[in-house]
Amino acid sequence: MMQMGALEQPILSVRDLRVTFGDTVAVKGLSFDIHRGETLALVGESGSGKSATALSILRLVERDGGQIAGGSIRLGGDRPADITTLPPAALRALRGDRVAMVFQEPMTSLNPVMTVGAQMGETLALHRGLRGRPAREAARTALERVKIPEPQRRLDQYPHELSGGLRQRVMIAMALICEPDVLIADEPTTALDVTTQAEILRLIAELQQDMGMAVLFITHDLGIVAEIADRVMVLKDGVKLEEGFTANLFATPKADYTRQLMAASPRLGEGAPAPLDKAETVLEVRGLTTRYGGGMLSRTPATTAVQDVSIRLGRGETLGLVGESGCGKSTLARSIMRLVEPHSGSIKLLGTRIDGLSRAALKPHRAHVQMVFQDPYASLNPHMAIRDAVTEPAFLHRMVGQSDRRALALDLLQRVGLPADAIDRYPHQFSGGQRQRICIARALSVQPRIIVADEAVSALDVSNARRITDLLAEIQQRDGVSMLFISHDIAVVERVSHRIAVMLKGEIVETGPTDRILNDPQHPYTRKLLAAVPRLDPAATPDAARPRVPVPT
Repeated sequence: MMQMGALEQPILSVRDLRVTFGDTVAVKGLSFDIHRGETLALVGESGSGKSATALSILRLVERDGGQIAGGSIRLGGDRPADITTLPPAALRALRGDRVAMVFQEPMTSLNPVMTVGAQMGETLALHRGLRGRPAREAARTALERVKIPEPQRRLDQYPHELSGGLRQRVMIAMALICEPDVLIADEPTTALDVTTQAEILRLIAELQQDMGMAVLFITHDLGIVAEIADRVMVLKDGVKLEEGFTANLFATPKADYTRQLMAASPRLGEGAPAPLDKAETVLEVRGLTTRYGGGMLSRTPATTAVQDVSIRLGRGETLGLVGESGCGKSTLARSIMRLVEPHSGSIKLLGTRIDGLSRAALKPHRAHVQMVFQDPYASLNPHMAIRDAVTEPAFLHRMVGQSDRRALALDLLQRVGLPADAIDRYPHQFSGGQRQRICIARALSVQPRIIVADEAVSALDVSNARRITDLLAEIQQRDGVSMLFISHDIAVVERVSHRIAVMLKGEIVETGPTDRILNDPQHPYTRKLLAAVPRLDPAATPDAARPRVPVPT
């Protein structure tokens, strides 16, 4: 966080910014300043204008069909510039040099056919004139700076060869390689587990202190805001509702909307559902092991993703599955559903072993277990109307005929709280939270006994995440559905889970009732996970409430 003695003049000053997408006004007269060494957090629900504001600062919004319809964006310091009026050549020189950006999803932000070293070399060639060996050495130093192990080897690797946390570190290294005045971080930790998230946040804070750069941090996680932000600005429908020092705003929020965001934000210690000790077992997994790779023609040895895992799930029960990225959570879920073939162990679904069944014999059992994925947009066919999307599983399982699909679709949409007129629309016409409701409706179409929710709310803002978890709990109470709830957000897991299983390097290291796991963890790794969870308490951060810079009106 920023230290005393901040420069009086802001390094970035935005005044009366208006951003439009066709006839839609996404940002409406927004004004704010950021000073050197300061972190300003921009918070709000999906569609509030956060990303449109960030993209406007680099004039990237124009590439997404947007337009800066009014206002000014001025960069201060030794080389002042009005970004809104810069010609293309000057704008290219500024991007990545004086103002840099870290995006939410590094896999889609990095070029999949270029090595890490080649991509970093492009930035160095453009802004520093470095090529060849000097560029490679500068790139290696940048990777060292963000604490990537074996930086020399990473330069020759492609993005798909790195974990999510390493890819995000590469993105940060690329953004900071020219030591920018301003870093824009747009949801940079949303898809990361809590320990990797904590490492990335700590890294950005350390580099900020070293360089004295300003940070505009965009997030829907108020726990992160409490940890890292000097000031907070709350956006709703493109309008700034309030702005202030973090501790002050969290202690006495003025806007009802801010209070709603805080109420929707998950906090550890809110309480968990009581365990269902006598619930009938609907899923029993014993000694499950799943490996990738290996074999006679493979150059690399097999990787064990899941090792000797045993779990059970009761009727109407939610089992939360937590652990770092790459620990095997999703592989375990896919193995249970036979989307990935396990190498050994047994899977008993509703009393029937399904691990050895052929595809034809397995098909009727698939209706009993349905999955809700992390990215609802990628999970829906963009060319399929919602009436067909939500009824497709039931139609394929011959549970409904073509003539009855529309009536079933109307019933499913009503069950998940969507209006009847949504039936003839397409996925792109819905918000992220609405699309996830559509995916839940699709899962319900075959009346499943088990829902596997694989990071189903991690890409949603806090309000939509709360609505989706409340919806799942309502469905569970009404229909007695069991859930395997996979998430890196332990506070969300606490909210919905009767029991928790903790996974580390393919193994379950601890399992038990949610309250016991969270209040009396036995395994050191569980304690490490809990220690990394952001707390929604800015006053606990040293000097969090101390005024540093003037807040613009």
